[in-house]
Order: sequence, then C-alpha cells, then structure tokens
Amino acid sequence: MPNVGSAGQRKLVGAKVLVVGAGGLGSPVSLYLALAGVGTIGIVDFDVVDVSNLQRQILHTNADVGRRKVISAKETLQAHNPEVNVINNFATRYLVNDAAYLAGKPLVDGAILVFDGQAATYIPGQGCYRCLFPDPPPPGEVPNCAEAGVIGALPGLVGSIQALETIKLVMDIGETLSARMLIIDALTMEFREIKVRRNPNCKLCGDNPEVTELIDYEIFCGIAPPQAVA
Repeated sequence: MPNVGSAGQRKLVGAKVLVVGAGGLGSPVSLYLALAGVGTIGIVDFDVVDVSNLQRQILHTNADVGRRKVISAKETLQAHNPEVNVINNFATRYLVNDAAYLAGKPLVDGAILVFDGQAATYIPGQGCYRCLFPDPPPPGEVPNCAEAGVIGALPGLVGSIQALETIKLVMDIGETLSARMLIIDALTMEFREIKVRRNPNCKLCGDNPEVTELIDYEIFCGIAPPQAVA
C-alpha cells in the first residue's frame, strides 16, 4: 500500500494509543486501530455494558451486559488482533484536552449527538479545544447521548474518522484535521469545516496560561460543588 509499506506497519506495531471511553466512539476507534495493527491500545472506561449501549457500541454483545466495558473491549480486540496489548461528558472532554496538551501529545477528538457529529485533531501549539470553547456550558443545558439519543451508525462514521486521523499521525503521512474541525450533519449528509486557531488568550495554550496542571473538572464544569477548604 502506498505511503505505508513495512516501515509504516512497524510504526503502527510500535505505537501506543490511549482511547478514552469504550462506548459509541471508542468502540470503532479501538477496533479499527487494532485491525490496522497498532501494538498497544490503552482504554479508560469505568462503566459497565448496558443493553441500551448495544445499538451503537460494536465491541460489546448481549453476553457482555453487566460486564465492565474494558474487559469486554479487551477480549473483542484481542480476538481480532491477538498481538494487541489492551491496557462523553464535558468534564472528561476538558480533562483529556488539558492532559494531552500538558503532556505534549496530539489529541484526536470526536463528539456525537442525535444526527450530528464532529471530529478534530489538536496538535500542541496549533490550538486546542479550549481555544474554541473556553468555558463549558451550564450543567444540563446540553443533553448527552443517554438523554437525547444518537443514531446507531453515526458513532461508526465519526469513530472511523478518528481512527484514520490516529493512523496518519502515527505514520506521519497525509493531512490531518489539525487547525480545523469537521462537522457532520447525518440527516443531510452535509460536511463542513471550521477553522481552529490558537487563541493567544486561551487559558491553556495562550501567551499567559492559567491552566498549568490538571484541576477538578467536575467542579470546573459545575457538576460538583466546590469543596470547602478546611
């Protein structure tokens, strides 16, 4: 395959990718990375498989209901690629964005809701999620997938885009979604892009950053009340 070859495959085998969540988006991302030959895939998810997940989460089956998602995901991925080593809320989104930037790592981000999806790749120094969304919405203003629902095929589409972005980053080929966000309207099949520019006033990656370490993101997003100082 052009641009891949044995050298590209060796890069994939030696790559280490962290996938946050083993649900609607994390499932196709993890599966296609494993099928591509990525050697180490870390998955972080503290949830268990629920029957309501099965219409969109392709790593799990009815037999997995009640099991931890990471265990189900590990078994499925290793069934496809025995050599793989398996180690959506706003609070998590800001946490992952900040952690990736502070660690100097690229972040391939995706989001889905009802018939809408988006994907972006954030490279340190080229703008981040906070440059677009400096502050989270008030609690309860934006529903999540459990509340509003999501069409089952949409996670597969957005997750596949995320997997492709990750593979291109690992092999250093092609053009990624850095400095732009892809927005998908699955009802009309309209794809559009918005520019992502580094904001010099960004609290994380701006000229005078205020966020220099990880914080309590549930408090930041208004999910949990601030803790009293003794």
